[in-house]
Amino acid sequence: MPPVPADSLVVGIDFGTLSGRAVVVRVRDGAELGTAVTEYRHGVVDDRLPATAEELPPGWALQVPSDYVDVLRTAVPAALAEAGADPHDVIGIGTDFTACTMIPATADGTPLSELPEFAGNPHAYVKLWRHHAAQPQADRINTLARERAERWLPRYGGLISSEWEFAKALQLFEEAPEVYRAMRHWVEAADWIVWQLTGTYVRNACTAGYKGIYQDGCYPSREFLRSLNPGFESFVHDKLDRPVGRLGSLAGKLSPEAAAWTGLPAGIAVAVGNVDAHVTAPAAQAVEPGQMVAIMGTSTCHVMNGADLREVPGMCGVVDGGIVPGLWGYEAGQSGVGDIFGWFVEHCVPQSCSDAAGSEGLHAFLTRLAAQQEIGEHGLVALDWHSGNRSVLVDHELSGVLVGQTLSTRPEHVYRALLEATAFGTRKIIETFEAAGVPVTELIVAGGLTKNPLLMQIYADVTGLPLSVIGSAQGPALGSAIHAAVAAGAYPDVRAAAAAMGSVQRMAHQPVLANVSAYDELYAEYTALHDYFGRGGNDVLHRLAARRRELATVAKGQN
Repeated sequence: MPPVPADSLVVGIDFGTLSGRAVVVRVRDGAELGTAVTEYRHGVVDDRLPATAEELPPGWALQVPSDYVDVLRTAVPAALAEAGADPHDVIGIGTDFTACTMIPATADGTPLSELPEFAGNPHAYVKLWRHHAAQPQADRINTLARERAERWLPRYGGLISSEWEFAKALQLFEEAPEVYRAMRHWVEAADWIVWQLTGTYVRNACTAGYKGIYQDGCYPSREFLRSLNPGFESFVHDKLDRPVGRLGSLAGKLSPEAAAWTGLPAGIAVAVGNVDAHVTAPAAQAVEPGQMVAIMGTSTCHVMNGADLREVPGMCGVVDGGIVPGLWGYEAGQSGVGDIFGWFVEHCVPQSCSDAAGSEGLHAFLTRLAAQQEIGEHGLVALDWHSGNRSVLVDHELSGVLVGQTLSTRPEHVYRALLEATAFGTRKIIETFEAAGVPVTELIVAGGLTKNPLLMQIYADVTGLPLSVIGSAQGPALGSAIHAAVAAGAYPDVRAAAAAMGSVQRMAHQPVLANVSAYDELYAEYTALHDYFGRGGNDVLHRLAARRRELATVAKGQN
């Protein structure tokens, strides 16, 4: 392969929950020269179906795939323009997605929601990562896997999530058989967007391993799938199985059609797809064992490499080469973090606070007031389960809890308790990893929430670990650009590209010893509540979820 010119560029595109962002990056040093964001026109569809205004049941979260193509058409040209870049200097493009986000598609990749006959069927749309309506199917998968002692189950902490490929597919099979029959490919959005860019469908090793129960070269057996539901045994062969591409490798070349969308030259390298959290690790130069990266946004995903294979209870998965080749990639996560803060500010804060906040904004206003409190002054402890629990309980029927309120409780007290709850959730994940023999030696944070210094200090104090902070505001997009550089041949592997193009500020936030001790006491209370409500001490949250779902179903039937 000929040498790469010194001023070569790559483009990274991060497809998030609400928007997609593109960044233009210089290959030799990782300098970010231009960026642009495109908001999804339809956002998250969790209320009513766009085509029919049909009300969706609780737990549903859908998207419209044309929104993703809009990002290619608008964000990429805008980022090139901001960078003042010559498109002919771009040698590759890389992408990442939130996972597990699934698209039912035809043989040529057309999403079924774009076909007139399925425009009114919610099962034909993208099932976003936070679609939790497949929890009953996930429960059955877990029960059967335990009964059969399936060897892959411990690789996922003993539990398969309702967010993942098989649970969502089983829900589709059982609730919309006409959609299931019409579907030729059950496609991760991370792979679908690469398919649109290249015309080639390559399944990426990351989502296959973490979300598709692909371990040691195999999926769950036909016998297992038949035992779940007769007729489902051919799911892998008929709907899922495709060649699996190694992370950082070449998926294909940019097609003429996609070149017209993006303004990039046809024929440049397109990297195999990836997941937002996993591509962020190289962007933060966290490619060695013990370095846990917490990508904090609407949710938080925790990823790290380990030298050895260990079974960690409640982890989202461990995959050979799941982050970088040659190491075991571990994943855990929290289903709600920034979403929880946003929910509270949008729905629970009185107008008087909005008036007092003024141009400062409610989040900044509440953060400032929360920072003035002593640890424990608010007398509250919260459980961060407003979107269910991803790790370590893997139970999306759970919901948020707040204890300790009095007539003196103020919005800033609750706000701080919610910040602390998410930090406690991260500590629970770290302790679970360490107890399983996977040491965490450094915590590196990335994502938009790193801008909140109070939150960062709380995380340092709660975990007792110094926090390093990624040097880029566009961690996933930079990570995708790093993979694009490898796919284009600019670097021999992801490690080498990360060393040259990644960025991190080491030990940016140090724990305060007195604060660590104070939070140890509050964390003990969090743990007691965590186990009481989450490990069978009281199943009230499950009963409430069942009642909410039952009443919503009755109300829908009456409309």
